[in-house]
Amino acid sequence: MYVIVLDTETAGEIFAPLCYDIGWAVLNLETREVVKTESYAVAEIFLNKELMTSAYYAEKVPTYWDDIKRGDRKLARLATIRRSLFADCKAYKVTEIYAHNARFDYRSCTLTQRKVPTSRSRFFFPYNVKICDTLKMARKTFKTDPEYIAFCDKNGYRTKNNQLRFTAEILYRFLSGQNDFEEVHKGLDDVMIEKEILLACRDRGVTDGLLFE
Repeated sequence: MYVIVLDTETAGEIFAPLCYDIGWAVLNLETREVVKTESYAVAEIFLNKELMTSAYYAEKVPTYWDDIKRGDRKLARLATIRRSLFADCKAYKVTEIYAHNARFDYRSCTLTQRKVPTSRSRFFFPYNVKICDTLKMARKTFKTDPEYIAFCDKNGYRTKNNQLRFTAEILYRFLSGQNDFEEVHKGLDDVMIEKEILLACRDRGVTDGLLFE
């Protein structure tokens, strides 16, 4: 069974995020192998210099041009990116797309789709593909895990309300044993740690991450 793990980076207001970076990996759940990756800068957003000043990680923009020049990232219009995602879903018979805090990625992709004047559809994702959330899965998996609780207590990984934190960065620190790990905060780079979170949840028996019940 193949699934897609996807991540976005955004510009604009926090309640109206627009994607300038979309990356994904096609993951074989049985072999745990990533069989294909895609990494895109969204031309309509990324080339808007004024809008990109609002990007949370705006200081990383020069490194995107380096990625594009090396061929590690493609600069493409949103319609091209969407067609590529649809093609991968069809080629690998993908019925589930995963993201960490999927509600944000779903919203950012949908808003960007509707923002681009030439868009012919109001929805970015294939209608027959389920959107699933590894954050939801991680909460089910680790909220009562004694080792994770001890890890968070030892390192101060709790919220102001004394709740355990479940960011992708902290979860990967726990799973990898690398407590100095820092997310790159680029789409495809972050996908590669989020797929490890997905696999860890599944290993522990949690397979339901459906965002929209």
